[in-house]
Amino acid sequence: MNIRMALSLLTFCLLPPALAADPLYLNPEAPLKERVTDLISHLSLQEKVSQLMDQAPPVFNDVLDIPGYGWWNEALHGVARNGLATVFPQAIALAATWDEKLMHQVADAISDEARAKYQIAKLNYDTTRYQGLTFFSPNINIFRDPRWGRGHETYGEDPYLTGKMAVQFIKGMQGDDPRYLKTVATAKHFAVHSGPEGLRHSFDARVSLHDLYDTYLPQFEMTVKEGKVESVMSAYNRLNGVPASASPFLLTDLLRNKWGFQGYVVTDCWALYDLFNGHQYSKNIAEAVAASIKAGVDLECADAFRTGIPQALQQGLLTEKDLDTALERLFTARFKLGMFDPKDRVPYNQIPYSVVDSAENRQLARLAAQKSLVLLKNQNNLLPISSAVKSIAVIGPTASDEDVLLGNYNGTPSESTTLLEGLQEAAQEKGIKLSYSKGSPILGSENPYLPEALQQAKDADLVVLVLGITPHQEGEENESPDNPSGDRKDIRLPQVQEDLLKAVIETGKPVALVLTGGSAQAISYAREKAGAILVSWYSGEEGGHAVADVLFGKSNPAGRLPITFYSGLQDLPDFNDYAIQGRTYRYYQGKPLWGFGYGLSYSSFGYSALALSSKTLSASDGLKVTVQVKNTSQRDGEEVSQLYIRPRNAPAGSPRQWLAGFARTPLKAGESQQLQFQLGLRELGLVNEQGERLMVPGTYDVFVGGSQPSEADFSGQQATFVIR
Repeated sequence: MNIRMALSLLTFCLLPPALAADPLYLNPEAPLKERVTDLISHLSLQEKVSQLMDQAPPVFNDVLDIPGYGWWNEALHGVARNGLATVFPQAIALAATWDEKLMHQVADAISDEARAKYQIAKLNYDTTRYQGLTFFSPNINIFRDPRWGRGHETYGEDPYLTGKMAVQFIKGMQGDDPRYLKTVATAKHFAVHSGPEGLRHSFDARVSLHDLYDTYLPQFEMTVKEGKVESVMSAYNRLNGVPASASPFLLTDLLRNKWGFQGYVVTDCWALYDLFNGHQYSKNIAEAVAASIKAGVDLECADAFRTGIPQALQQGLLTEKDLDTALERLFTARFKLGMFDPKDRVPYNQIPYSVVDSAENRQLARLAAQKSLVLLKNQNNLLPISSAVKSIAVIGPTASDEDVLLGNYNGTPSESTTLLEGLQEAAQEKGIKLSYSKGSPILGSENPYLPEALQQAKDADLVVLVLGITPHQEGEENESPDNPSGDRKDIRLPQVQEDLLKAVIETGKPVALVLTGGSAQAISYAREKAGAILVSWYSGEEGGHAVADVLFGKSNPAGRLPITFYSGLQDLPDFNDYAIQGRTYRYYQGKPLWGFGYGLSYSSFGYSALALSSKTLSASDGLKVTVQVKNTSQRDGEEVSQLYIRPRNAPAGSPRQWLAGFARTPLKAGESQQLQFQLGLRELGLVNEQGERLMVPGTYDVFVGGSQPSEADFSGQQATFVIR
């Protein structure tokens, strides 16, 4: 034995047993990149292909012991499609809270439940779909048109609000441990994706560079740079002629090179088949797969890679190195989730299963629902319900409907409270007599319930009329039973419900309308005739309690609309037109029923002492804005303060005004607080025709108040600055 061999044997014998026997990839003390490289080096070509699909099988060979893993999991507003879980309000409702801290709390609770459920799945060797830690949420597409069926999955129509809320969701999902990810969040659908649902597999979204960088991309950039999102999902559609799932511009030039994205890209499910079936972009599966991987896709949700990659390799369209690049990103995520480390080294493995739909999380769901409710009208202070009311008639087809709690992409709560049940409990506590009638079907032409409903209305002191739509009328393609297209052709109430509304109001009894649904509804008659209007969205498992809390005054509403409520479709552009002119509050020229950011409270608030750090800015300056907000009423409440900027002489094509800051502040009766907003290029700049965001010389007005400055009851403050 020579000296070198003797030293090697001695070194081996002195190593701890685990490190002597285990390969490098299992050494938690080794650098992450080296561990990933080592693991990939022991994969055969066939095994590499298998690990690039969402249902990755286990790999066992002489060195590796890799458990199978299902990458496709859902957590839009709670762990979804995986049995028991807390169901929080739908995404659009969470956006209506305008509460970044609450959004983080909700996502933190969701990821707690995800971790706890994952530990059980591991014990049961369950690696099937929806059992994992990599979640296809949040949906941060812009809700540009109220017809889009999936708009309720988003955070609304404004890129700034969407980005801010998404960043907090992502941080809550991914955790704050310096080494390990709690779960993986996925920002989707990248990019320029918001219907029509029925055309999404072949649709080409044509947009200008201005609209792309002004409206459709800012929130994605925020999730990458501020949220450090670990995953991005490519969209089904084309963008200006190129499928999003095969776009080097989107997935490499922009996402990785310009924004510095470090995670992995997953396709929307079965999107690669669209490249040759729907978009006619590729001739066959091999070309489609090669185009997607070369563009920057790392993981496929479906199985096109199974046959497409071997064919692409054989034809010279891909190399094994292309696969290794994707594998490095995917296994980096799995290592950061702690999947190859001892259990006790990963702090998130200690989360107990008892957190799943726990009393604490149900209370958080109730709080989130309370904060999401938007009071649109309250004539003569009809709400909260006064002690003079001795009898209430609850009328309406969605009052007892559980679907208007759960939305879509939802879990299964241990218990849920419908709007009717919540009102019944609250009325019983108050000693108020409550009757109920369905009033009408949700859809249809015949209404056998009307006589009973009208009699109950006449016999009551107050009518709570619960109308609107459910996920059966709006949603994803082929997932809404009453509407397979997913998209709505009409945003008015179904006629049978409109007739019920008019008949009940004509009884002369005071009517508080509770409106269910996930998108804008044209309710002009209700705006004019109803005494009060409350938007309840899809309010989660505690929605019934939350609505009752607000109606009876236990909770003070402060939610704000994250979308514009239009009076109809008559002055909106064609649904297929992705040009943003004429859409959303930033570009809409008409008069809406209620504008983006609108919402009332039982309290009143006043603003004073608006001050700017400078009245004249150069192209490199930021701006600090301070303002005093005061609760001017005798009731404790919360105010959502909104800062808007309006250019006086902006270049053609610029928005009329835009949101540049917001804060939700609890204030006791008579209490005041100074708010501070720090604005930079993102908040102050305008996007030119080349897609560049610049500080454009001119005069600008700053408004801070509880709504847009265009609202008739705007009571905020205004100041002016100049960019030179």
